[in-house]
Amino acid sequence: MFDYNKPTVQLLGRYQPWHAGHRELFKRAYAKTGQVCIMVRDVDEAFNFWEVHSRIVDDLQTQGYEHNVDFVVIKVPNIVNITYGRDVGYKIEQEHLGEEIEKISATQIRKEMGL
Repeated sequence: MFDYNKPTVQLLGRYQPWHAGHRELFKRAYAKTGQVCIMVRDVDEAFNFWEVHSRIVDDLQTQGYEHNVDFVVIKVPNIVNITYGRDVGYKIEQEHLGEEIEKISATQIRKEMGL
């Protein structure tokens, strides 16, 4: 089972839709702690939460990760700012995934899907 007390990496996004760039980011996050909490912002876009959830779970399971063990997917409000006070034991990092991965655009994917 997913251990809510274990150090965990958080990924926050819309994932409209989940794609190879997100998968690569997940893999880097997973390598840090061995489990990831994927937080899906509740936005009114092309895919609802359950569609996004299914795409994430299906994709990561094909990669050998186990839902509710290696990762969880939760719905969160439409978070637009992350604010913190003093150092409380975590850091916020940007991962550089390389030019090829960073060129992937969910907007372009949606256009190609006719959405």
